[in-house]
Amino acid sequence: MESRMRKSLGKGLEALLTAPTPAAAPSELTVAIRRHGLLQPLVVRHIAGRYELIAGERRLRAATRAGLARVPVIVREARAEDRLELALIENVQRENLTALEEAEAYRQLLDQHGLTQDELAERVGKSRPAITNTLRLLGLPDAVKAQLESGELTAGHARAVLAIEGVTEQVSFAREIVTRHLTKSETERLAAARRARQGKQPAAGRPTDVHLRGLAEEFTRGLGTRVRITRHPRGGSIEIEFYSDAELDRLIDRLRQALPRA
Repeated sequence: MESRMRKSLGKGLEALLTAPTPAAAPSELTVAIRRHGLLQPLVVRHIAGRYELIAGERRLRAATRAGLARVPVIVREARAEDRLELALIENVQRENLTALEEAEAYRQLLDQHGLTQDELAERVGKSRPAITNTLRLLGLPDAVKAQLESGELTAGHARAVLAIEGVTEQVSFAREIVTRHLTKSETERLAAARRARQGKQPAAGRPTDVHLRGLAEEFTRGLGTRVRITRHPRGGSIEIEFYSDAELDRLIDRLRQALPRA
C-alpha cells in the first residue's frame, strides 16, 4: 500500500486525489477520534448539490470507523489548483513520506503554486530552515538518493554528505558511511574534517563575522530562501539557494526590482 502511495506522489499532484490511503494508517487516529471526537474539521466544497472532500481523507475514514454520524467541516470555494495544493499539503502533514518524497512534494508546491519557502513553511507548519534542509536533499547524487530511499542512510547522514564538494567525493563519502556504520554525529565530524581538507573551512582561530551573519539572515528573510555570505582570502561570495525553475524566476524578478533603473 505504501509503495502505491509513493508512486502516486511521483506522478504529480493530480494522483494524490485518487491515491489509496493505507488501510492500517488511521488505526491510532480512530482511537483518538472515538475518545475525543474530530477536533480538526474536514475541508469540503459545495458542487452540484453535494459536498466534495478536498482535504481530510484519513480523518474521514477514521471518523467513520469510530462510528461518528456527523463531522465538522469547513466549506471552501476552491479552484482545481487550490484543491491540488490542499491535497498535497494534507499528505505532507499526515502521511509517512520518506525524506525525498517530502522534498519532492515541497518542490512541487514551490514550482506549481509560486510559494516562497517562508509561505510554504507556514502552510505545512514547519520552520523555514527545516524546509530548506529537506529541499537540499534533492541535490544529492542519484546513488546517494538510492541509499537514502533504501534506509542505508538517514536524512541526517545525507545532509552531511551535501557538505562535501564534488559528486564523486559525495558518493564515496556516502559509501564509507554505510560501510563503517557511522552514526550521524560521527558522520558530521568526519564531514567537517573532509571540508577542512578541501579548504572550505575558515582559518583556525578566525573570528566569526557577526555583521555578515546578520546580513545573511536579513537577505534570507527578504528573499524567502537560504542565503550564505562567505569570506575568502581575496574577497568572498554570496550564495543564494533555489530548488526549482519557478523559484529561480521569482528570485531573479526580486533581484531585478532592486536594481537601479537605467
